[in-house]
Amino acid sequence: MSGPELAVSFSLLLLSEMRLPKQDKNEEIKMVRGKVEMKRIENSTSRQVTFSKRRNGLMKKAYELSVLCDAEVALIIFSPKGRLYEFSSSNMQKTIERYRELAKETATVDENIGLKHHIEHLKHETAKMAKKIEILEASKRKMMGQGLGSCSMDELQEIDNKLERSLRNIKARKVQLFNDEIERLEARERLLLEQNASLREKCGHRPTLLALASVAVPAPPPTPPAQVKEMGNCSQSTQSWEVETELSMGLPEMRCS
Repeated sequence: MSGPELAVSFSLLLLSEMRLPKQDKNEEIKMVRGKVEMKRIENSTSRQVTFSKRRNGLMKKAYELSVLCDAEVALIIFSPKGRLYEFSSSNMQKTIERYRELAKETATVDENIGLKHHIEHLKHETAKMAKKIEILEASKRKMMGQGLGSCSMDELQEIDNKLERSLRNIKARKVQLFNDEIERLEARERLLLEQNASLREKCGHRPTLLALASVAVPAPPPTPPAQVKEMGNCSQSTQSWEVETELSMGLPEMRCS
């Protein structure tokens, strides 16, 4: 490079340094590493600008990934207004079909694994329930007085205590039922007495059966002697067909002949 050309280039460098103010290195690092708060951008213009920049950057990264790593990449983006943006390193439909097949296989595998875990859980619960049933049946047999040959003194004492508690509970329940029945019958008795008193009040002004029975009834006219003799003959003829019956009350050993 000749001397005049070197002077011109040096002067241009000086002018560029004079026009561009020097920035502190720490400030530059802060600007590069600034964090963006992850929330919706309220300003519609800023939101659209950010969407365009990041969409282009995402598609650029997808393209670089497909080229550098020889990967099959498919990218689908819908804008807030519903506009479609897509990128595919090969064929979008084939990629989608491949994704669906693999997703179906993965879902089937996950379902089989979940079903297997569920079956194992059911088997475990069944074994636990069978063990509990066996213990309960053994306890029931011991409470019934069966299979006591293998019981120790402490186990027999425990069974005895359980039986005593059960007997006390049974007696207490029986007494409670008797008391409840007595209270019910007493309430029924009071209700019947009240109804009887009410009926007596209603029937107080009506003639009773005793009063009607005390009224004198005229005697029938005397029967002629011929009719009396005929009636006697009829009674004698039917006497042989009558069967003597006797009604007695009381226990059989107290019956009087």
